Amino acid sequence: MITAITQQDFRNFWPAFKDIIQAQQTYAFDPDMSFEQAYQLWCKAPLKAFAYKVDGEVLGTYYLKANAMGPSSHICNCGYMVSEAARGQGIAKKLCEHSQHIAKEMGFEAMQFNSVVSSNEGAIRLWQKLGYNIIGTIPKAYKHPQLGYVDSHIMHKLLV
Repeated sequence: MITAITQQDFRNFWPAFKDIIQAQQTYAFDPDMSFEQAYQLWCKAPLKAFAYKVDGEVLGTYYLKANAMGPSSHICNCGYMVSEAARGQGIAKKLCEHSQHIAKEMGFEAMQFNSVVSSNEGAIRLWQKLGYNIIGTIPKAYKHPQLGYVDSHIMHKLLV
């Protein structure tokens, strides 16, 4: 079930969130950020944030926000996280499909991912399967802990 995230939901997901940012393989977040900083960044600053729960356990989450302001405010941006233990169950797909529905309801006409790390091949395949296109590549934009500098992709999809 996907519901609006609560502070308790995020607290329950915090160990997975912390593992993901500390791995430094997909998100350009400070790996040492506190729970409070992460909660503000992921749940409070965006327009909306949601949790994917099964039997009360938070297995994944996403946020939705405007990608820019003014003349570009019709494009939104989302970020998704799924706990390592829950990967391969289709949760990211469900979260992305849900986010597209919510974005349309909110009047957004497109969704853009600003930095999809090129080594995150599973995410790239999924986003492409869901209709996102790579519209640009930023050379050596991400310092991967094992691979060194890797490219990041900008991915985009019209929602209308």
